Amino acid sequence: MKEFTPAPDSPSIVSVTDRVKPVALGMGVTSVHFLGDRAAFVGGEENVALVDAGGDVAKVAVHSGGILSTASDGKRLVMGGDDGKVTGLDAKGEVTLLATDPKRRWIDAVALHADGAFAWSAGKTAVVKSCKNEEKSIEVPSTVGGLAFAPKGLRLAIAHYNGATLWFPNMAATAEFLPWAGSHLGVTFSPDNKFLVTAMHEPALHGWRLADNRHMRMTGYPGRVRSMSWSAGGKALATSGADTVILWPFASKDGPMGKEPAMIAPLQARVSVVACHPKNDILAAGYGDGTVLMVRLEDGAEILVRRNGTPPVAALAWNAKGTLLAFADENGDGGLLEL
Repeated sequence: MKEFTPAPDSPSIVSVTDRVKPVALGMGVTSVHFLGDRAAFVGGEENVALVDAGGDVAKVAVHSGGILSTASDGKRLVMGGDDGKVTGLDAKGEVTLLATDPKRRWIDAVALHADGAFAWSAGKTAVVKSCKNEEKSIEVPSTVGGLAFAPKGLRLAIAHYNGATLWFPNMAATAEFLPWAGSHLGVTFSPDNKFLVTAMHEPALHGWRLADNRHMRMTGYPGRVRSMSWSAGGKALATSGADTVILWPFASKDGPMGKEPAMIAPLQARVSVVACHPKNDILAAGYGDGTVLMVRLEDGAEILVRRNGTPPVAALAWNAKGTLLAFADENGDGGLLEL
């Protein structure tokens, strides 16, 4: 693997820690998303904390139990809970009940489409509700591990045991099955619609080139990949799972086939979450020791956003303009950085 320098303990590393606005959330956090310029910190139980650029916190109750899954398009946040409900939250803090599983099963995964459609799963069932309120469902061979909409067309990818299923809910054609042995727990399309990548239960990713379903084995991780983020323009896929950020190249028609990934921002701690900047070739990385770094993809140059010494970073997100970065650790000690 190709490594970049400098190391993050270099005395020359730039620090912006004094510019971070601290945010005390008072709850464990699992993810963060921006709704406009308000950061929505999702708790493990019941609540979302909406934080504006000034650091003011407003908690909103969204579920009557654990929040198991989240997805956002920057305008609304869709969540699934162990209460069998799918809820939506907008930037004003208004909560909408979007769906209820008839058997009150856990909502394991959710996804949002650009046209307003959304999807959720419970057990082996995946459901798509269109922007016209039309509902379609499909059963897959095993419990759904992850959902993702394609960037073009109404097509849903469903990760599950031994592969992934590609489904056009508005077409009568049989869903397409992409096989690969093992448990697939997360899924993402490349922004150009040419590749599908899943995160596996084992420490690996698996990919398919959708033109011919050719396999891409993406291995070599010491730990499971729990966070994936596409760079601006989709030329690279940044991932957690190692003590550096692993960057897989996707600029060519073959993607990472036959290529080594780049490794940037090495630390004596494992990367726990990654978030690529929406417009520039920069990413933010959170680590298991509480460190947050901003990193330039071109040369690996680093800026220290948060020092180590806290629980693992659990949540990272940029706003759509790329002017605000939000982060929080597992205990809810967070921050906002305005750029």
